[in-house]
Amino acid sequence: MTFAALGVPSSLVQILEQQGITTPTPIQAATLPDSLAGRDVLGRGRTGSGKTYGFLLPLVARLDASKLPAMPRKPRALILAPTRELVGQIHAALAPLAKNTGLSTVVVYGGVGQNPQVTALKKGVDVVIACPGRLEDLMGQGYADLSAVEITVLDEADHMADLGFLPGVRRIMDKTPQSGQRLLFSATLDKAIDVLVKRFLTNPVTHEADSAQSPVSTMHHHVLHLSREQRVPVLVDLTSAPGRTVVFTRTKYGAKALARQLNKSGVPSVELHGNLSQNARTRNMEAFHAGTATTLVATDIAARGIHVDDVALVVHADPPVEHKAYLHRSGRTARAGNEGTVITLMTDEQVRDVRDLTRQAGIKPVTTKVNGPDHPVLVQLAPGERTLVPGGLVVETPTGAGAQGARAGGGGRNRSRRRGTGQGGQGSSQGRGQGGGQRGQSSSTGSARSGQPAKSGGQRRRSGGGQSGGAPQGGRAHSASTFSRGR
Repeated sequence: MTFAALGVPSSLVQILEQQGITTPTPIQAATLPDSLAGRDVLGRGRTGSGKTYGFLLPLVARLDASKLPAMPRKPRALILAPTRELVGQIHAALAPLAKNTGLSTVVVYGGVGQNPQVTALKKGVDVVIACPGRLEDLMGQGYADLSAVEITVLDEADHMADLGFLPGVRRIMDKTPQSGQRLLFSATLDKAIDVLVKRFLTNPVTHEADSAQSPVSTMHHHVLHLSREQRVPVLVDLTSAPGRTVVFTRTKYGAKALARQLNKSGVPSVELHGNLSQNARTRNMEAFHAGTATTLVATDIAARGIHVDDVALVVHADPPVEHKAYLHRSGRTARAGNEGTVITLMTDEQVRDVRDLTRQAGIKPVTTKVNGPDHPVLVQLAPGERTLVPGGLVVETPTGAGAQGARAGGGGRNRSRRRGTGQGGQGSSQGRGQGGGQRGQSSSTGSARSGQPAKSGGQRRRSGGGQSGGAPQGGRAHSASTFSRGR
């Protein structure tokens, strides 16, 4: 199956091919024929299944075909998403399609000044990608009129329901023309989503692929049963392996505390949660994308929509309360057909909760009793030589309504040096596993091979598992009593 065979215009197919996208994912193959034909579509697919292009391609094709000019304050298309990060990622995916078809776009969300958004709307834009709260504010001020919207998209509709956004979504949708096309994408379908479907979609076609309730075959689930005091040492070991790691905590305070602990231990880490300013959130995500930070410690704000290539390990430092959150968090890995590992840290008092959680999620994890960071299973789950960077990385510490940067453990980007004795001259290596960003920078002399992580004096080194320096791993956060000190 090709995009052209599904009805995608040749000009858009060429843009996809330039980005190396040639084969539709199951959710794209299922929904595109109907959405391109102008039908209302309800699509269910797990996070990471390719839903974004599933709605961007028909949206751009429709606007490009009509060739209408952008009008002041009256966008022609609207995409609603639950988080600022997801809005940004949708905008990034849309950018090459919009550029080649001459469509103008704007992102609308809170946490930043509204003036640039207002200026763009007043000038006239074709596509608005927005979080519901800020868009409602701008509509109330008279800067956004949705009466000319031809196509509306609701992305991650179930997550918007979880966050309490549905009343605002309904008010916004009520301002769009009933005659317009509407596409609703969600990882799960429940009563809250049914309300939206019945109210706003006309004779919708329902397609399901890669359901969140269907565990991914390339995702391997493990539970590490350990004592409370061993949780941070074990996390340090897992996150110092090659590759990107995502660690989930239950609260924003837990995310901040754990990011500081990891930085102090030598793991370059950044945090992502609701207490950070938008600039801080953007800066931290850019550091994680670039590999300057190798570990992202996040609350559930990052469980939906956040896409970072080559996250092969997710660690739940705090097991989530319900199975949907477990599946969405875990969806940060094993994306687009890649393999991934999910680890849940479990203490004695969490045994029953974790057992119920995994049963409801439809998975059968491998459980291992771990007595500390030297247990051999850790190298099997996160293979490769461990690298610790003295001082870690700058992390964001919120103060009041804003956020100020604070150094964790002496902070900043550090260089560690190693001197070898074999053949060869001096060379520099930026250590990470395959496909990941760099875990610190190191310069080596002599026998250190280019592309391998170097160690500084006193750093702990471990390798094993048969895949030393292999694919990056990611992590999830566990144990509420360790990192969750409040909401």
